[in-house]
Amino acid sequence: MGEAPAFLVEDLQDGPLNGLELKNGTCKTTTTVGDKTYVTVGAGDGTLSIDVQIFDRSLGEWVHPTVLGTKPLSCKGHSAVLCENRILVVKKGSKSDDQIWFLEVDTEYVRQQRKKLGTEVVAWSKGVIGNAEKPIVISGPSGVGKGTLISMLMKEFPSMFGFSVSHTTRAPRNMEKDGVHYHFTDKSVMEKEIKNGKFLEFASVHGNLYGTSVEAVEVVADAGKRCILDIDVQGAKSVRASSLEAIFIFVSPPSMEELEKRLRDRGTETEEQILKRLRNAKAEIEQGTSSNIFDFMLYNDKLEESYEKLKKLLGLDGFVAASPKSAPKEINLPVDHSVSKIDDKIIISSGLEKETKNLIMLDVSSLKGGAPGRTRGLDFQVIGASLDKLC
Repeated sequence: MGEAPAFLVEDLQDGPLNGLELKNGTCKTTTTVGDKTYVTVGAGDGTLSIDVQIFDRSLGEWVHPTVLGTKPLSCKGHSAVLCENRILVVKKGSKSDDQIWFLEVDTEYVRQQRKKLGTEVVAWSKGVIGNAEKPIVISGPSGVGKGTLISMLMKEFPSMFGFSVSHTTRAPRNMEKDGVHYHFTDKSVMEKEIKNGKFLEFASVHGNLYGTSVEAVEVVADAGKRCILDIDVQGAKSVRASSLEAIFIFVSPPSMEELEKRLRDRGTETEEQILKRLRNAKAEIEQGTSSNIFDFMLYNDKLEESYEKLKKLLGLDGFVAASPKSAPKEINLPVDHSVSKIDDKIIISSGLEKETKNLIMLDVSSLKGGAPGRTRGLDFQVIGASLDKLC
């Protein structure tokens, strides 16, 4: 709770504003949701992130929320419009991949964080045109052959799949590079990000934290690839409990006897290590086959047959050659534009005139994902019409 700058209080009393340019070079929008008015303020020079404040009319007080997610940098101005439980913010004069953002005010993620932190929470999420293929979570006991299956998949479809880079709090070893082998980070930083829901799964191993962040999976999707997560059953359970929509596959050996034979044939472990892996494998198989974590069970008896089954599960059976991908759609907005809303369509027009030659219609009816990751599923089209013809 507290006071807001005088210019905010005075302007708020005049009613809702969208993209007002203030005398001090900042730009402000106000969006009312129930008893709360969300105020976004950004500096016109692009040096600072867009700030968020809330005026709670029921209390007659200003609230300074905990702001989660990656905050968008300020720009030459911005507009805002309410889309159910989130506010769509359109930046002016930004690059095509940095123009559309969502400020979540009452999504499931925000409600969870509000309950966990005991404070008012909002969360930023970057808007992305189009959708991404569902990530693939593959689990199975050591020695079952899941690594070999994944390698075969990556070899045959090198441009289609990608791995997320995990985070760890341990120090780099030998020639390990940050961002390539792991994202190396401080324990306090990773613990804070885990608390803020930025990790899909994590575990403590010998005093160090390891985990897969939401951002690491999003980066693979941003590159136009389908992310593969090779994690244990506990990790898969955590991912299943998250908001990530994925395909979960458990690779199982034909029998414990065959698994033991494979482990011994590798000749890389001591007797004690083999027995430990077998104990862990038994527990993993029981959990993997009896729980509701996995969508598909893949019994890896004969490698080539199992690989063909894996491709079929992923819709790749009969795949001959990768058809050339069309370039991703980009939305290029004029620096000076206004924003309005008709049902699930956001109308973006050039300048402040109602009558325009070209309008951009942004469809927000099929949004997916959201904070702490991207908001995908946006679509748009350019229409040579006026607002009157769309109403």
